Amino acid sequence: MKKKQQHGGGECPAPRSPAAAAAAAGGGPGQGGGLKRRRPLSLLPFLSLRDYGFCMAALLLFCLGSLFYQLNGGPPHFLLDLRHYLGNSTYLDDHGPPPQKVLPFPSQVVYNRVGKCGSRTVVLLLRILSEKHGFNLVTSDIHNKTRLTKNEQMELIKNISTAEQPYLFTRHVHFLNFSRFGGDQPVYINIIRDPVNRFLSNYFFRRFGDWRGEQNHMIRTPSMRQEERYLDINVCILENYPECSNPRLFYIIPYFCGQHPRCREPGEWALERAKLNVNENFLLVGILEELEDVLLLLERFLPHYFKDVLSIYKNPEHRKLGNLTVTVKKTVPSPEAIQILYQRMRYEYEFYYYVKEQFHLLKRKFGLKSHIRKPRPRPEFFIPSPLETEEPIDDEEEDDEKWLEDIYKSGGKEVLLPPFHTVGMDTVSG
Repeated sequence: MKKKQQHGGGECPAPRSPAAAAAAAGGGPGQGGGLKRRRPLSLLPFLSLRDYGFCMAALLLFCLGSLFYQLNGGPPHFLLDLRHYLGNSTYLDDHGPPPQKVLPFPSQVVYNRVGKCGSRTVVLLLRILSEKHGFNLVTSDIHNKTRLTKNEQMELIKNISTAEQPYLFTRHVHFLNFSRFGGDQPVYINIIRDPVNRFLSNYFFRRFGDWRGEQNHMIRTPSMRQEERYLDINVCILENYPECSNPRLFYIIPYFCGQHPRCREPGEWALERAKLNVNENFLLVGILEELEDVLLLLERFLPHYFKDVLSIYKNPEHRKLGNLTVTVKKTVPSPEAIQILYQRMRYEYEFYYYVKEQFHLLKRKFGLKSHIRKPRPRPEFFIPSPLETEEPIDDEEEDDEKWLEDIYKSGGKEVLLPPFHTVGMDTVSG
């Protein structure tokens, strides 16, 4: 009744002081700043203070978990660098040595040289160049093994990658994909030659050696029987001896195809994969028949390795040493036998002509002209019957260090040859 009278009457309410008005608007004494203190939560009006605290705690736990995960091998580089700074030994255990300083030129070069394609001449040049320019020439103490198991590939790639840069690694080995095993893909170079000429050179070299010594072939192939050593090349080809037929004639392509088992099977798959690797992983694949142009392009592409290589190659003293590696007692097979070789080496020739065309295109870009005789017309191939894919036998390769010691003693004393730095499957030694 009293309330009715108050609202119903015409009396005006008594004036209030500003402090009382502020207290009434703020919810009473002590709550005048309450609205301002809750303003940060106004962005999430549907969360209570407890819910907000729970979300922040979950976010903190997630961040800490992510941090610990990345510090134990996660990809962010800045966290790896932090871990390297905080604990060097643990970083090395998981990731190997810290990245080396990036040089302003290709500092990792691999020359997986094809047998009987001028590699002895190039290796001799590399020994002289490594002393002249100060790069690390790395070779392997393992010979006669071009195809590797997965573990052997991993071990060899690891040992090559830890060599002091700039380095140039050289060995008779089929293409290795460094990136597949987490390594930095190096720059590849190589040289090939006419497949029939390469086969003939190897055939007679295994039997009779070269001009370095009359008996060196007896040392290299002591188990070869006399009837095999003096086997007529035409008989070997026409009667389909294993040495003169597939899969042993399928020799060049696997050096570019790689370590996959199908790379050893003569066919389109290995051919196309070899072409792809040439385009994507090889800086230069040269042709032995145009070796001076190959050396000139190498000097332009990799001057820190090959500067002045052409002048060294043309030096009379070097020519004298190079002539000692020419295979002796070579004879030319009959036209019928040559035609059979062409048929059996169909894929080898398809690859050879592809590389040759790419090489000539590169020469034209640099303004180089070919000063060679007109090439023979390409042979007409017949489609061969399906080939067996049995494990081919590796051609025997001589110990490079032994060869260089022999050639050095035989007449190369005017040329200073530095010692090799060798890399094996387990250790690296200087």
